[in-house]
Amino acid sequence: MTDKVIENNQVTVMGKIVSGFFFSHEIYGEGFYMMDVEVERLSDSTDIIPVMVSDRLIDVSQDYAGTYVCINGQFRSYNRHEEKKNKLVLSVFAREIDFAPEMEENAKTNQIFLDGFICKEPIYRKTPLGREIADLLLAVNRPYGKSDYIPCICWGRNARFASTFQVGDRCMIWGRIQSREYMKKITEEELEKRVAYEVSVSKLETGD
Repeated sequence: MTDKVIENNQVTVMGKIVSGFFFSHEIYGEGFYMMDVEVERLSDSTDIIPVMVSDRLIDVSQDYAGTYVCINGQFRSYNRHEEKKNKLVLSVFAREIDFAPEMEENAKTNQIFLDGFICKEPIYRKTPLGREIADLLLAVNRPYGKSDYIPCICWGRNARFASTFQVGDRCMIWGRIQSREYMKKITEEELEKRVAYEVSVSKLETGD
């Protein structure tokens, strides 16, 4: 049962560690820490992806900044209460870490597969230039009754297809994790730069 559920949320990211370790929480004596991994895109830009690691997987007392890693795991979410409302916080939960001396040429540096259920009405729109976009929120079940809520963005014909989905439909998604900067309005005069994470969808299918 557990293995079956884990198959519905699979992530592989390859990139460079660009931060130290920041303590997150502890469960039964096992410490979990956050770090940032810089992952290259095909377009010569990069995504900075937050990764949660166990102190049993990696020596968190060491400085690994600049080191290349390949991480296999899951994309997870939790709600953090801030500013009188909940904020969806997303990160890659590492199950395996392998160090690499350098990035391989043409390596697939950022891949994700999700098998979950549409939990919010899709939002379909067009950009001023006519590009079609659809936003999905996918609930992906974990063992023991929990779910991760993953925002996904579709383009073009995938967006048109996604716009027909209903809440409760099963959906399988292949794509990549991307980071996106935006400005959050704090007060009338104050804006704050924030980063959102989502899955950029390259392929999607509906299931039974």
